[in-house]
Amino acid sequence: MFTGIIEAVGTISQAQQVSGDIRLVINTGALDLADVQLGDSIATNGVCLTVVELTGSGFAADVSRESLAHTRIGEWAAGTKVNLEKALLPTTRLGGHLVSGHVDGVGIVRSREADARSIRFSIEAPAQLRKYIAAKGSITVDGVSLTANDLTANGFTLNIVPHTAAETTLISIQAGDQVHLEVDMIARYLEQLLKPETVTPQSRLTEGFLAEHGFMKRGY
Repeated sequence: MFTGIIEAVGTISQAQQVSGDIRLVINTGALDLADVQLGDSIATNGVCLTVVELTGSGFAADVSRESLAHTRIGEWAAGTKVNLEKALLPTTRLGGHLVSGHVDGVGIVRSREADARSIRFSIEAPAQLRKYIAAKGSITVDGVSLTANDLTANGFTLNIVPHTAAETTLISIQAGDQVHLEVDMIARYLEQLLKPETVTPQSRLTEGFLAEHGFMKRGY
């Protein structure tokens, strides 16, 4: 689990094809790996990767075909810049929002323009994800926790403030580029809970149920 608050920008040093999938070697730059062990998770442009080797200057991770099918990792090469965040701890401040590191889809940047000191982006989201995106709601773009300004016919807009631009790869994103998107997990769970096949008569909240379990007194 992550927060979407980027800790460092790293660089892909190797992207090696291995028996049908990929092994990445990532130079983590300023990211402190002193407390990282084999098996730990590091979000890399929003993708939760498992550390399989510590290299001294970073880490190596294996990427499955499932992850390759839903992300842009197959396009990464030596020199590609990536946003990095270590998994959160119980004592970590939740400065962004709860992020799983499971990319839901790939969006397309449709426009980029200056908006005072910030950068305003318009991003097209895959049709199946748009219902989960709300104006002023949380959205993760390449691993960065952001707020959707408003909705458009095919996606959403957002603003990147100078600090976020300077500390992430978003400063280099241009119209036409593709980005990883992860929608707010609360929206996904709510949809599942409200499906007709999930909401049975026995699972509906009633006054009788609440009274029986001590949440209210009968007669009130």
